Amino acid sequence: MTTLRRFTADDLFRFNNINLDPLTETYYLNFYFTYLATWPDYFCVAESPSGELMSYIMGKAEGTGKLWHGHVTALTVAPEFRRMGLAEHLMGMLEEVSEKIYDTYFVDLFVRVSNVVAIEMYRKFGYEVYRRVLEYYSGPHLEDAFDMRKALPRDAKKESMIPLTKPIRPEDLEWS
Repeated sequence: MTTLRRFTADDLFRFNNINLDPLTETYYLNFYFTYLATWPDYFCVAESPSGELMSYIMGKAEGTGKLWHGHVTALTVAPEFRRMGLAEHLMGMLEEVSEKIYDTYFVDLFVRVSNVVAIEMYRKFGYEVYRRVLEYYSGPHLEDAFDMRKALPRDAKKESMIPLTKPIRPEDLEWS
């Protein structure tokens, strides 16, 4: 049976099978340690019965006022464990933490506009495109991102979901 649990520092030495996906952003160790120390409730992993790491999610709470929200920094599933519902379970955990521990208005995430599979998956989970962020992803070719959002119960009128009509640049993000 798969175990969903908090990510630990030791997991940083065991998650290469997940991070080798070309669509997964890989960060410096200090970045992961900051998340572990600051938002431990938002950093979870799925582990197989044999002890192999299958997927993980990391996030945080940020913003002020009605922009107070949970943010998905990374969600990734190792290729051999895809289509098993792990992403949905991890997203559900992050949404629950955002709602019950941090009392946020919504959850947001950024996804490459070319990652149609992920965009459709997030739509299935109730997320909608809020806006386009121009040249958000770096690399050999700059790529735009969709900022996708899902309102939580605190945003009863779903004001956080009203899409913007014009794209923005990364430096114009409210909490960059």
